[in-house]
Amino acid sequence: MGLDNIGGWEFVVIILVGLFIFGPDRLPKAIADGVKMLRQLRQMARNATGDLSRELGTDIQLEDLHPKTFLRKHLLSEEDEAALRKPLQGIYDDVRGVADQVKRDAESAAKSVTAPAASPAPAPAASQQPAIKASWDDVT
Repeated sequence: MGLDNIGGWEFVVIILVGLFIFGPDRLPKAIADGVKMLRQLRQMARNATGDLSRELGTDIQLEDLHPKTFLRKHLLSEEDEAALRKPLQGIYDDVRGVADQVKRDAESAAKSVTAPAASPAPAPAASQQPAIKASWDDVT
């Protein structure tokens, strides 16, 4: 995690806002305090995951603390997870098959529409119908 997502102008704006809020004298101390707080938060997170790993007797990452991920990874065996997924797998396969068929039908319809016709239809002559002008009365 770094400053990869922050562009040059965004960084300049952050520095200017910091100068306006803290002033040039207190800005370096505010930055140092922010970095120190960030390091302490990271250390606390590492300690918490380490304690949980030790208590549960398994390896836990920070991402594993999401309840769904935690249950799937640490409480369910692979057989239990497969048994839970089995009833839905048939439905998923059916939906996937229908979606693939619809995609093939749409692609064939698009090809038939974009394919050039063997004999193009003659264009209607411009002099056959007079041009109709719309007026304000036609709209109301």
